[in-house]
Amino acid sequence: MTTPQTGESYENLIEGLNDVIAIDYDAIEAYEAAIERLENTSYQQQLETFKADHERHVRDLTDCVTMLGGEPREGADMKKLLTKGKVVLANITGDEGILKAMKSNEDQTNKTYEDAVREYANAPAQVKDALQRGLSDERRHRDWIVQTLQGH
Repeated sequence: MTTPQTGESYENLIEGLNDVIAIDYDAIEAYEAAIERLENTSYQQQLETFKADHERHVRDLTDCVTMLGGEPREGADMKKLLTKGKVVLANITGDEGILKAMKSNEDQTNKTYEDAVREYANAPAQVKDALQRGLSDERRHRDWIVQTLQGH
């Protein structure tokens, strides 16, 4: 899409936002797999809130892509096999292993959001705000997982 006012093309931004949306869909699936396998109900509840954050990220970024005139992604990409697979394999070692797998996933989502915030610093305000809120959530998710693992 090209804006009439500036002639600026949003194709790269739309593609980048769709990549972030895909990561959030991957994260949702990984959280679902983790929640199903965790024994600690407190951990399950916390991960449910994190999953809800990822669902909100998808909605927010979908709105941004639509606002820019693009077609938002509607599902996960092939990485979902990796993220969900880490959680399934982690089930062998119990809750601690599952949380370690989720930390690895959150490392990836944190990096994705950090890169997007940096790369799209000149994007429209709605996009920048959505990415910054997402990054803040991702950091909180990772911090909780790290602190919980340190308590084991």
